[in-house]
Amino acid sequence: MGDNIENPGVYTLAAAKKMAADLGLDLVEISAKAVPPVCKILDYQKYLYQQRKKAKEMKQNSTKIVIKEIRFGPNTDEHDFQFKLKHAQEFLQEGSKVKASVFFRGRSIQFSDQGEKLLLRFAVELEEWGRAENMPKLEGKRMIMMIAPLKKK
Repeated sequence: MGDNIENPGVYTLAAAKKMAADLGLDLVEISAKAVPPVCKILDYQKYLYQQRKKAKEMKQNSTKIVIKEIRFGPNTDEHDFQFKLKHAQEFLQEGSKVKASVFFRGRSIQFSDQGEKLLLRFAVELEEWGRAENMPKLEGKRMIMMIAPLKKK
């Protein structure tokens, strides 16, 4: 029934309402499908406040996943690769996911194998900071690969 009830048990609806009124509290139905239905005598406003407080606390403790994108061309030279690699390391250290993509324009789709090699090399270089969630896959004129940060110990 409630925390402040001497002998919890099965009561009629009228008796339970009277007990709640005597205590100045509310009779709240907890489980309607049970036989007999389960009710509790408590301060309903205080109960709602505690529920909102728990929900707010859970929301604060949850982590927000941020995805940063790094784009390459199929013929990206070494300096640009290293530059983008450095940025990806910073993103992974912050805890963001990195979405690496190779964008093919026009006939450069013929070099899809070069794009795949580039993304695989990118993942290998970032093994210390993150792990590849999937192998590079071609979606239209883009080849995409996601890299998730490693869990901090």
